[in-house]
Amino acid sequence: MLLGAIVVSLAGCAVGPNFNPAAVPDVDGYVPGKLASPNPGNDAPRVQGQHFVTGADVSARWWAAFQSRPLNELIKLAVDHNPNLQAAEAAIKVAQYNAYAQRGLFLPQVTGNSTSSQILVANPGQVPSIPTEGPQTEFSLVTNQLTVTFVPDIWGGNARAAESLDAITEQQMFQLEAAYLALTSNVVTAAIQEASLRGQIAATQRIIAIERNLLGILKRQFGLGQVAKADVLAQEAALAAAEQLLPPLEKQLAQQRDLLTALAGQYAADEIVQKFDLAHLRLPANLPISLPSKLVDQRPDVRAAEASMHSASALVGVAIAARLPNFVLSANGGSASFNWAESFLPGTGFYTVAASATAPIFDGFTLYHRQKAAEAALDQAEALYRAAVITAFQNVADALRALQADARALRAARYAEDTAKASLDVVEAQLKAGQVNQLAVLNAQQTYLTASVIRVQTEANRLADTAALFMALGGGWPATCTTPVWRECATGEAPAEPPAPQAQPR
Repeated sequence: MLLGAIVVSLAGCAVGPNFNPAAVPDVDGYVPGKLASPNPGNDAPRVQGQHFVTGADVSARWWAAFQSRPLNELIKLAVDHNPNLQAAEAAIKVAQYNAYAQRGLFLPQVTGNSTSSQILVANPGQVPSIPTEGPQTEFSLVTNQLTVTFVPDIWGGNARAAESLDAITEQQMFQLEAAYLALTSNVVTAAIQEASLRGQIAATQRIIAIERNLLGILKRQFGLGQVAKADVLAQEAALAAAEQLLPPLEKQLAQQRDLLTALAGQYAADEIVQKFDLAHLRLPANLPISLPSKLVDQRPDVRAAEASMHSASALVGVAIAARLPNFVLSANGGSASFNWAESFLPGTGFYTVAASATAPIFDGFTLYHRQKAAEAALDQAEALYRAAVITAFQNVADALRALQADARALRAARYAEDTAKASLDVVEAQLKAGQVNQLAVLNAQQTYLTASVIRVQTEANRLADTAALFMALGGGWPATCTTPVWRECATGEAPAEPPAPQAQPR
């Protein structure tokens, strides 16, 4: 009977909806019309262009396109030691073991019990038993028994529960991918920000040196009676204002170093050795743009949302099965005797075989409402999945728009810096000849300082937006990467920059 029940249980149909993966979005692109590569224009100054390569795959080590060895080393260090990734790995194990535990209910549950007791019984011949007359009975009793219980999964409720936990395990795997993508992207972005801060500090120091030189010129001219004391004081105030810009930038740089050290999984006192500046971060020229039909497979947050929807779908079946009749098979066998020596002799054995059926008749609509709650949770998961897909496409579109604007912004920023520097050089020459007033000098200094800082920030923004595009496309997690060996295939050695895809740039 037990074997037959197991066979029926395993062959039974599971109630509730069968999960089907969501259909691929029916869209042809990320932005309206034809996707145009960033075009900085042909006018001077020349700015490096970038090309969108539609249909190309994103490299698993996409950060190598920046051609920075310190960046590659830091990312590997972060992936190996960051505690958030380690927590994500542990979450996978938690989900896996919970799924294994649920599968144990497919098999009979066997328990053993051995009891030894000393019993004193009142004289059964006296009614009432108090006061008693005659001797009482005292004896020992040893009972050994084995209990087998099995609940056939005829409605598939346990199968649906295991399916839900398997989906949660899958969701945790995609959460690991998402944590890995977020970590690598954060490291790249933080390194670019450090390079930007170093560039801003260098630009500020450069203008400070220029202003000190001009202050020296004014002081000499004041000594000769060629300028007024007010002109010298105005230049000293301009120099002091420029010097005030350095401490906040240096503070930001120190905090940025702390951030990179924390991302690498180290304490702030153990600062990382890698340092970054804009001169050693190369702008990737060819940017792979995955097809829209592949984006949902590459984005770990979308895949995690789909796994969550799968789990919610299976829980509907669990709620439905709870409302149906439940069958329990049990068997209990063992022996009972007055001492251990006799507990296994013939005539001491006993057994009980039982089967029971239980069905809810009235529970105040508790199980009904639980089923409706599960169905509503499925609707919620489906909506969240659609939201994740829409957000994924929006992220890619935003990154594409940003890169298109960054190319033009960088050309304008360089042109503004070049013209501001030329203007400052002219004003400085005129100042030496005593042909310009102090107001023109101050204006030229402020204009050059602002233009230099904006140029540095614009270069950093272009690099950061390039990293944002790789992140929006879901990185390039290899399909062969599985826990626990994913680090080896995801962060192994790779060429500094992958060869350009064969697809035609657009």
